Amino acid sequence: MLLLVTLLMNISMGQVAIPMKDVFRSLFGSHASKETWEYIIINFRLPKAITAILVGIGLSISGLLMQTLFRNPLAGPYVLGLSSGSSLGVAFVILGAGFLPAIFSQFLLSSYGIILASCIGSSLVLVMILIVSQRLRDTMSILIVGLMFSSFTSAIVSVFTYFSSAEQLQKYTFWSMGSIGNLSWPNISILGICTLLGLLFSLLSLKSLDALLLGENYAKSMGLNIKKARYIIIFATSILAGSITAFAGPIAFIGLAVPHLGKLLFQTSNHKILFFATLLIGSIIMLFCDTISQMPGFDFTLPINAITSIIGAPIVIWLIIRKKSIQ
Repeated sequence: MLLLVTLLMNISMGQVAIPMKDVFRSLFGSHASKETWEYIIINFRLPKAITAILVGIGLSISGLLMQTLFRNPLAGPYVLGLSSGSSLGVAFVILGAGFLPAIFSQFLLSSYGIILASCIGSSLVLVMILIVSQRLRDTMSILIVGLMFSSFTSAIVSVFTYFSSAEQLQKYTFWSMGSIGNLSWPNISILGICTLLGLLFSLLSLKSLDALLLGENYAKSMGLNIKKARYIIIFATSILAGSITAFAGPIAFIGLAVPHLGKLLFQTSNHKILFFATLLIGSIIMLFCDTISQMPGFDFTLPINAITSIIGAPIVIWLIIRKKSIQ
């Protein structure tokens, strides 16, 4: 119910305020009072709201997977370096386009070229992580390798940045702030398929996550194949985080904090409950942050990346302090 209310508020509020009854009419088969409202809802507000839900779901679930796999409350969906890989791909396209022939640079600087570069960057990091994980028995070592990949790719991005023009830097900065309002329906369909695929692999991992929560030795004693479980979890996270970064840019806070919110609000470590809790909370928070970023009544939109952190971080701090004071 709360998700539906948040969705309707998100579609109704914005630079152009649309009455709730017209939102209902437009979404459920009838027509809004004005054609312009109908056009705004179907072509702008609804795609953005669906993207927000998919982003909230994907990042929240991948954050839950990573925090349980590494048993680290600070682990997030980008801890394996997938975001850095995507950033490197996009930096190569935006900041290094001047070194390429005009025919290639024109395509690569388009929205499809940036998405393709982001996908290739995150996929390369994923392949390297999977190759390395075959040689490592310790899960924490994979975490360290992921952080090293992240540092390495960030260093290369810094080199590109040093030699780039102000215009290129501005475009790259806008991408790094995240955006969920520029996707077409075909793009949303691809993102939706990737999210569903990642959620399917996540569902297959729920029993493994409950066992891993008590340590790898305990999980082995229960007959769990650690390597197989690790591959499935990493693959699910990569699909979710990689596709979201490719289409919406790197979005902070959601993947790190929403799993904590789920645990604090539902007071459980059962991943069957936490899976649906984080899924629901993530989509609601992402819709709420997008509503705030639209700044109803103003003619500008704030970066979604900034809003998720500004709103989310104090909420988590308050919940943690409240939990400790109750105990």
